Amino acid sequence: MKNQFDELTKALAESVTRRAALKKFGIGLAGMALTCLGLANKAEAGPIPCQSDVDCKRLGKNYVCCTFRNGKVCTLRPFCGGGFP
Repeated sequence: MKNQFDELTKALAESVTRRAALKKFGIGLAGMALTCLGLANKAEAGPIPCQSDVDCKRLGKNYVCCTFRNGKVCTLRPFCGGGFP
């Protein structure tokens, strides 16, 4: 056990060049900037249009076709008429 700990501390104590450290830091900073700016992949589902409850059954048994301000869309039965979306 002591030998493994010694090997770990030696591995952690190895020197890193300033250039390599700055490169890794820059890549991490660029990744965070892209994420914050929203340039990373976005997966977002929009409302599913429908004409009747039959169109919504493929989503599950609790989905129904509801009329909202922006038209008819599939939603869960408890939210129908509740002001969503």
